[in-house]
Amino acid sequence: MSSFDFTTFVLSIASAAMMGLGLAPRPDSGKQEVDLNLARQNIDLLEMIEQKTKNNLSAEEEKLLGRVLYEIRTKFLEVSKQK
Repeated sequence: MSSFDFTTFVLSIASAAMMGLGLAPRPDSGKQEVDLNLARQNIDLLEMIEQKTKNNLSAEEEKLLGRVLYEIRTKFLEVSKQK
């Protein structure tokens, strides 16, 4: 039985965002393709999770979510400028 916790959940969504930014290969094609809509949807999802879980996360979970969001937003801006 696999363990699926908050950290795994956040990192799974972050991985989907990275795929959308063309920074990770897509599982269906193995190619790295930019899809800013996919990236934005996953960033929006992480932002919603951040809002909905405010004051309900451990310090480590809150730090992880904040760090992941910062990194993904920064990469989104970088990739958007190249398009």
